[in-house]
Order: sequence, then C-alpha cells, then structure tokens
Amino acid sequence: MKAGREVWITGIGLTSSLGEGLDAHWQAMVETVPPRPVVDLSRFAPFAVHPMVQLDFDKQIPKRGDQRQMENWQRVGTYTAGLALDDAGIAGNIALLGRTNMVVAAAGGERDLAVDATILEGVGASASPEEFITERLSNDLRPTLFLAQLPNLVAGNIAIVHKVTGSSRTFMGEELASVSAVEIAARRIRADQGDVFLAGGALIAERKDVLLVLAGAGWA
Repeated sequence: MKAGREVWITGIGLTSSLGEGLDAHWQAMVETVPPRPVVDLSRFAPFAVHPMVQLDFDKQIPKRGDQRQMENWQRVGTYTAGLALDDAGIAGNIALLGRTNMVVAAAGGERDLAVDATILEGVGASASPEEFITERLSNDLRPTLFLAQLPNLVAGNIAIVHKVTGSSRTFMGEELASVSAVEIAARRIRADQGDVFLAGGALIAERKDVLLVLAGAGWA
C-alpha cells in the first residue's frame, strides 16, 4: 500500500428535486434564505415527496431502446453517472473508461403493486397469514420480476451506455449505501487497487411501494 496516497474528486454528477448539476443546486440553495426544499404535497397525499426534476434522458442515454428497457430508477442512475463522467472530462475516453471501476448503490426496482394490493386485502381474512403470503407470492409474481429489479442493473446499464468496463461492485441500499460506495472507492484508491472510480448511488422514492414501506414503519 502506498502511504498517504491522495484521493481526488474530479467530477460530480448530481440530480435531485433542486435541479440538474452543481450550478442548479448552488443556485437553488442561495435563491431563498434559508434554503427551502421542493415538496409535492398532492401527488401522493397524505405523504409528501421531493419530486425529481424533469430530465432529458436523450442527453446521456441517446438510444431509445436502452431507455425503454430501464425503469426510472435505472435511467436516473445512468443519466447522473453520465453527468459525472462529463464533469470529470473522461466521457468517451474508451481507454480510460476501460480501467474505470464502479462502486454503485441502488435500492432495487419497483414491486408489483397489483400483487401487493391483493395480498394486503386477503391476508387479514386468512387463517394462516404466513402460508397465504407465501402462496400468493409464489403464484402471482411473474418469474422475471426479480431479475428485472436487481440493484446491479444500474451498474450494468452504466457499463453498456457509457462504456465503463472496469471492475464493478453494487451495494443494495439507500442514502447510507451511497456513502459507503464513496468510502469504499476511496479506500481502494488508497490501497492501490485502482486509480479511477465512478462511485455513488441512485434512489427514486416517488413510488407507492416505497411510501407503503415507510408508512408501515412509521417513517412517512
């Protein structure tokens, strides 16, 4: 290990309810004092959400076929990764992208809301709730659903669209998983396990299934 090896952040991609890119976020935070979040109180009432800014996915995911096979959480992650590569000045540099490693965090895809609704409606009347849930999940979910929701699909799509083809590691989780992704990337650089890393995460919480989980836990 090289003692004291420095870690530099050379590019940042950022999308949120405040806007797209660093300049938009700085501007949003200085326009009002104190800064105020963007909140949508009507679309998922009675729950409040911070709506993602409208993105022109064609700018970073030019092939419509690639966009169609991704769900929104994958599109946002792939798009924002492209912003980071642009900001770092390495987008399109195939030689450098070939040794760019990824450490990505994602929470996974959407659930089948129709199946969830059926289970919630029937589980209360079932004499054996656990058996009822197991049977319904086994029979009602389409076989390919889980494969289409794997968290590492974000990294896979980044590799396909942006040609980032170094090593890849995915953490399943939300905000803290993204922090861990950046931490692991920094540790690997200090340990001389790579020079260039694309690290971060993608989370879309504007989903009924996410709000259901948060509400059930008393967090929404």
